Amino acid sequence: MKITKAVIPAAGLGTRVLPASKAVPKEMLNIVDKPAIQYLVEECAASGITDILIITNRGKGVIEDHFDYAYELEDNLRRSPAKADLLKSVHDVANLANIYYLRQKETKGLGHAILAAEHFVGDEPFAILYGDDIIMTTGEQKPVTQQLIDAFNATGKCVCGVQTCTEEQVMKYCTLDVTHIHGNVYDVHKIIEKPTKEQIYSYFSILGRNVVTPDVFDLIRNTAPNPVTGEVYFSEALSNFAEAGKLAAVEFEGKRFDMGSKLGIMQANCETALQHPEIGEAFRAYLKELAKTL
Repeated sequence: MKITKAVIPAAGLGTRVLPASKAVPKEMLNIVDKPAIQYLVEECAASGITDILIITNRGKGVIEDHFDYAYELEDNLRRSPAKADLLKSVHDVANLANIYYLRQKETKGLGHAILAAEHFVGDEPFAILYGDDIIMTTGEQKPVTQQLIDAFNATGKCVCGVQTCTEEQVMKYCTLDVTHIHGNVYDVHKIIEKPTKEQIYSYFSILGRNVVTPDVFDLIRNTAPNPVTGEVYFSEALSNFAEAGKLAAVEFEGKRFDMGSKLGIMQANCETALQHPEIGEAFRAYLKELAKTL
């Protein structure tokens, strides 16, 4: 089945990276020379997605501006033939996909944000890419969203993207009860959000990618908000899919960076800078010199 729609929840407050995210949405923080959310949109486009809904909230209009034409800037660049490549990179951002926006008026968790996408999705299966999670692939690796779409078509089940995490990370994210099917694909039987040490099933956690059917919206509606945080945990809705035998997990290829954390932002910038065709060699030399002084 060709999946052409994706939802990117980007309504979080970015409290873990304050004060940087006070006036600039964390999704617009740069990884070298591109904002984080552009990597998500590019991943979607490379996976055959044509229509993307970005869930935002107040103060995030700059995301819309970034994926629009910038006539004054482009006109200025157009006057200089030496800046043709730069002009193309700026102009092409607006043509990656058909991008729509919807504000989440209250921040009530990931499940609540995804529920807002129901009318956009209609009766089609769709991909979900978390705004905090940037996953870089290299060489012959497929984009992670494409990896999940392939597994969705092969298994006939909804799919979540997972990787092995540390015990500390699992207790912050979630744990999955799984059995191996083949290769890097697993059946999921249950998910626990933010488990205690004693509740950990495995060290697999969902890291920012899902492909699901519209059935998920009823599951979200029937998921009670967490009594402590008031948030609707999306992983609990996915757990209902799992318990019904309708969820698979893909241990995806790619390196994930947590753009909701200061360390993740620095790691993403350093590793991307080392591979960057313009500054990679110079940055590597700088790091070697820096290491001598530490």
